[in-house]
Amino acid sequence: MTKKKLIDLLYELMKDSKRSDRELAKVVKVSQPTITRMRRTLEKSGYIREYTVIPAFEKLGFEILALNFVEADLTSEFHEWLNKNSKIVFACYGEGSHGRTILLASIHENFTDYAEFANELKKQFDSKSASFTNFLSSLNVDTVKPFSLKGLKRSE
Repeated sequence: MTKKKLIDLLYELMKDSKRSDRELAKVVKVSQPTITRMRRTLEKSGYIREYTVIPAFEKLGFEILALNFVEADLTSEFHEWLNKNSKIVFACYGEGSHGRTILLASIHENFTDYAEFANELKKQFDSKSASFTNFLSSLNVDTVKPFSLKGLKRSE
């Protein structure tokens, strides 16, 4: 099984992970048992982290997507808080304006929920050594392109 075929399968799964191994075998042009082995290989090698759905968050009662840009050192306490906080759906290091080095993407039921989160976030830092800014977006209106991996362009 070639790496190209593995990547072909991965992209097909990103388009629709509910498709059967039989359907995937036709598209990738290998046998159904090979698809099963390839899927296991992708899982074991870390190409597939998890199988999940991308819900319509607004239908679950969430109104706000917040991108929080933080300037701070990632202490073990903050790292632990980050991993336990169910409102944070993604976090990473990066380089941003005004020295921001951490991005936290969080989802909230309403503005009060976000304000409580922001206060909790501020408490994680000594006010002199850290700061953050944010970008808030309504999940109910103004979505230009919903989050999806279906159209992700393959890297060459």
